[in-house]
Amino acid sequence: MIETIHQTGSTSADLAARIRGAEQVPEGHWLIADRQTAGRGRLGREWQDGAGNFMGSTVVHAAFADPPPATLALVAGIALHEVIAEHLPPPHRAMLKWPNDVMIGSAKLAGILLERFGEAVVIGIGVNLASAPKLPDRATVALADLASAPTRDTFAADIAAQFAVELGRWRAYGLSPVIARWLTLGHPLGTELTLGDPDEAGLEGSFAGLTDEGLLQLRLGDGSLHIVNAGDVRLKQD
Repeated sequence: MIETIHQTGSTSADLAARIRGAEQVPEGHWLIADRQTAGRGRLGREWQDGAGNFMGSTVVHAAFADPPPATLALVAGIALHEVIAEHLPPPHRAMLKWPNDVMIGSAKLAGILLERFGEAVVIGIGVNLASAPKLPDRATVALADLASAPTRDTFAADIAAQFAVELGRWRAYGLSPVIARWLTLGHPLGTELTLGDPDEAGLEGSFAGLTDEGLLQLRLGDGSLHIVNAGDVRLKQD
C-alpha cells in the first residue's frame, strides 16, 4: 500500500487534505514523494529534500482503547531505528532523541512529525539516505556518508513493514513495553540536554527517563524534576 508521486509540497499535507475532504485513507497506506518543495519539521521548520532521500507519510486512526496518540512518535522512532540499524556498520550506532529524531552522534539523520486531525494522526518521516541538507542550527548526516545506503523504494518497503509491526505491538501490549524499548535505543540516562530554541539560552538539565505517558523527565541543576510535554530538545553538544 505504498503510493509514490514525483513531486509535491508535503506528503503529510497531502494526506491531511484527503482526510479533511472525508476521503478514507486506510492504515498501512503510505504516500512517498521523489521530491518535496514544502517539507516541514517541528516548529514549522523547513526540511529540505534531496533526490534519493526518503520523504513519506502515513496515517493512524486512533481508537478509544489505544495509548495516547502523541506516543506514536515513540513508535515511529523505534521502527525507524530498527530499519536504519540494519544498514549501519560498526562502530556507527543510531540513537533516538526525544521526541522525534534519529541521530548518529550529534548529527541528525531522520525526523518525525505528527499532526492530528480528529481521530486521524498523520505521521511524516524524513530520512537522509543519499544526502543531508545543510542546516544553520544543527549538524546533519546521511546514511550514505557512513555505509551503502538502501534505495528509497527499498527503505520505503522496510519502514512500512516495520511500522506496522510496531503499531501492532503498541495496540496489543500498551505503552510500557514501548517506553522500555525506547529507553534502550535513546540517549542514555544522565545525558545533558537543553530545552528551547537554538537561539535561546534554554533550560538545561540531564535526562532522567520518561514518564509512564512517554513524557521527558529533565533533572535540573537543583535536583528538581521538570516534566517536558513538548519542545525543542537538544543534546548539549548540538
